[in-house]
Amino acid sequence: MIDLRLKIDDVPIDHPSIVRLRTDAVDSEHDALLIDRDQESQTFDLAGYSLRVHCGPETDLDGDVLLLVPGRTSAHRLVRSRSRHNTFLVTEQCDQLCVMCSQPPKKYHADLFDQFTVAATLAPESARITISGGEPLLHKRRLFQFLVAAANARPDISFHVLTNGQFFEADDGAMIDEIGRDRVLWGIPLYAPYAELHDSIVGKSGAFEMLSLNLATLMRVGAAVELRTVVLQQNWSALPELANYVSTRLPFIDVWAIMQLENIGYARMNWAHSFKDTSLDFGQLRSAINLAIGRGIQTLLYNFPLCTVPSQYRHLAPGTISDWKNKFLEGCGDCALRSTCGGFFEWYKADQGFGGLSPQ
Repeated sequence: MIDLRLKIDDVPIDHPSIVRLRTDAVDSEHDALLIDRDQESQTFDLAGYSLRVHCGPETDLDGDVLLLVPGRTSAHRLVRSRSRHNTFLVTEQCDQLCVMCSQPPKKYHADLFDQFTVAATLAPESARITISGGEPLLHKRRLFQFLVAAANARPDISFHVLTNGQFFEADDGAMIDEIGRDRVLWGIPLYAPYAELHDSIVGKSGAFEMLSLNLATLMRVGAAVELRTVVLQQNWSALPELANYVSTRLPFIDVWAIMQLENIGYARMNWAHSFKDTSLDFGQLRSAINLAIGRGIQTLLYNFPLCTVPSQYRHLAPGTISDWKNKFLEGCGDCALRSTCGGFFEWYKADQGFGGLSPQ
């Protein structure tokens, strides 16, 4: 597992700051240049001060972007220049209580959008940054300001915004146009084809109705949408019906991402009655996939180790688990599929997981 927090010595700052680490040369006021390296740390010159990062000399930090907070002896590694999986957690507040939430909401919010804007402008060329929460659109004005500023400063980068879709409005189309319709992929969850079941999963009455209205709004403005459905015991029997709903009511979406459950947060608390072992029973999922693809909906399987998927569907299962939280099991060592498999979540527990694993 890759540590996204790096131990540092205290630095004399009085507000949250962004710094990009460089080993050879600096070309921004936010850059810090490597000046020393030993077996325990790397030291950078930060505007005349020493920023000591505790890590071995083999750790490649060149181009990485850190968030420094006054009084903290750890820095958050917002951007890793060699990675495709960079996420900005912009808030931990949320208006829903999903039974499988991997990031349980908190009441407080620290506004760091200005810092996130700087971090985005320092990202590698053509980077794609995921924006996550909590629910980012609880702070829609600030989020849109951030997206516009970052898009204007860096026309080469794009964003994947994960939102529950509850807070779009008809007049948001102008702002989406200003950001650039092709610059943002909106990742929006839909767990069932009818209100009672969807609302029970997300813990919010009226959520399905509002989501339906807002998906229609996104369709009218031509936004790019990734529809996301987590497979659960609760919605297992409804998946074919959901495939019918998606293909007839939401044919404009770019992709339907059907996702396996992540054993962390509320999902860990509710695991016994939420996790569906699709390595032993793929039936309803097979029906849903066949129906959706047959009607022209691009359908993919996220977070599914390849050995849990029947061979004829493995081409639909890209490696989607972020590199900082994936792992392979002991039995994966000699598997012929390992090079194309996304593996398992770091917190996967074999005694609570798939019963039908079959490494190739």
